[in-house]
Amino acid sequence: MGRGTWSWIVPDGLWEIAEPLIPPSRVRPQGGGTQDTPDETLFAAIIYVLVSGCTWRALPPCFGISKSTAHRRFLIWSRAGVWGRLHEEILHRLDDVGLLDLSRAVLDSAHVRAKKAANSQVRAPWTGVSRVPRCTSCRTRTDCPSSASRQPTPTTASPSSP
Repeated sequence: MGRGTWSWIVPDGLWEIAEPLIPPSRVRPQGGGTQDTPDETLFAAIIYVLVSGCTWRALPPCFGISKSTAHRRFLIWSRAGVWGRLHEEILHRLDDVGLLDLSRAVLDSAHVRAKKAANSQVRAPWTGVSRVPRCTSCRTRTDCPSSASRQPTPTTASPSSP
């Protein structure tokens, strides 16, 4: 696809990596219907929406498919795990040629699955509620270096103050 019709949106080699990961389209048991849109065109349209950040409604007519078709196929492929497998395959290929440096890696919490049966009552010690005010609101604390030069104001003074 890189040198084909959609080379302006899909980088060289991306379609060749993605094509085997895409599940085959379902065939209607009763037959008929409209001719299926090529996966290559749908892939380019989905990549366009994801890269440009436009809404599905703003999909340009140059792709020749409706916004609902592109969105529906995006959902089908998402449920089939195409995007995660595509990401893994690209990472493997980058690692094979030595272009992947994992000395600096960041784990995004959106990629870590939460356990459904996890005990929500147990908290890590650093995430518990602190009784000590943070430095941004510590006008009443005398041991905080940022509030040492300030005197408590009447609105922030404790009720036991005269």
